[in-house]
Amino acid sequence: MRIEYHRALIADRVRNQAFHDALARVIRRGATTVADIGAGTGLIGLMAAKLGAHEVLLYEAAEVAGVAAATIKTNRARTCHLMPCHSTEMEDPPRVDVVVSETLGNYALEENIIDTLADAQLRHLKDGGVMIPARIRQFVVPVISDRIHRELVVWDEVGFGINLADARKMSLNNVYVRSLGTDDLLDGGAAAKIWDSVTLGSDAKRNRKGEVSWTFDAPHTVHGFAYWWETDLIDGVTLSTAPDAPRTHWEQLYFPLEMPIAVAAGESVLVTLRSKSSEEAGTHLAWTAVHFDRDGGSKGRQAMDLDKGWIP
Repeated sequence: MRIEYHRALIADRVRNQAFHDALARVIRRGATTVADIGAGTGLIGLMAAKLGAHEVLLYEAAEVAGVAAATIKTNRARTCHLMPCHSTEMEDPPRVDVVVSETLGNYALEENIIDTLADAQLRHLKDGGVMIPARIRQFVVPVISDRIHRELVVWDEVGFGINLADARKMSLNNVYVRSLGTDDLLDGGAAAKIWDSVTLGSDAKRNRKGEVSWTFDAPHTVHGFAYWWETDLIDGVTLSTAPDAPRTHWEQLYFPLEMPIAVAAGESVLVTLRSKSSEEAGTHLAWTAVHFDRDGGSKGRQAMDLDKGWIP
């Protein structure tokens, strides 16, 4: 078990405060029951207990459940009960007033939060109960800085008369966790658009697809696309991984292009993103970019796929 990963989570004060604020708004002292799904070391479940929840069920299937058990004991949290299993495996689970789950990744859906919370709404949550998080919005924007692109095409510079084009192509069919600044992004990031929205619990679609486009009012070179998400934990409490949001342990993602797109004023670029996530198969990502001239005619198309980025 890598405790260092969990240390990074509990060191994220922005994340912790947002979840605490959301719980504080919905817990009625001595009355509210809570299920913390994917409880990790137990931090969020213990927050609920400290806020006065009548009972807290902490679901955790990984080895860290042992840490959660010890932490519950150390804190004498008698209202907390550890369930050492995945919530989807629990037969006839007790229904609760609040389900809370911090199972978000740098790619928001990579920890199967859609499946987990669809099951939670169906089997764990009382009618009229509260789901935390409630919604996720996924954003994308062109990257106009070549900073990361130059890092990824080092294959071109090895020399010695050796052609590493095949390895280069694989590099550019991967998705990268990076910290992006506003200087890297079209219009400083203000041009970001939502390509997908999820209402957690009621939306059970594992396969996500969305497309957005931009018409450029000045020449730019597009090297790839930046991704981030924001979530409404509850109405009035939002958590974001945007470059200009308060810093969290999450970063942005960079979706490369195999070849940069030189866009003239009046031309446009359309990007289509597709994802499929499941416990069994992990997360699959693919993205396509099309460059259009001023009259709407296609000047080029590039299709990238994470499956092309893995060594067989």
